[in-house]
Amino acid sequence: MDAIKPWYLSRTIWASIVTIAMSSAGLLGFSTGGIDSSSLTDTLLQAISGIAGMAAIIARLFATHQLK
Repeated sequence: MDAIKPWYLSRTIWASIVTIAMSSAGLLGFSTGGIDSSSLTDTLLQAISGIAGMAAIIARLFATHQLK
């Protein structure tokens, strides 16, 4: 496991966040029985990856230093 990636691209982190959110919602009385947590995790990770990609492009457009 030599590859390094940002925490927000970790499936484990997002699965944990979804699990905590669904447990909290259940404690607050919301019905979470119809939600597929695996699909929700995948969707969130895809959205975060897309946002990170857009942020990288926008940051490059506004960069003040030239790439070598």
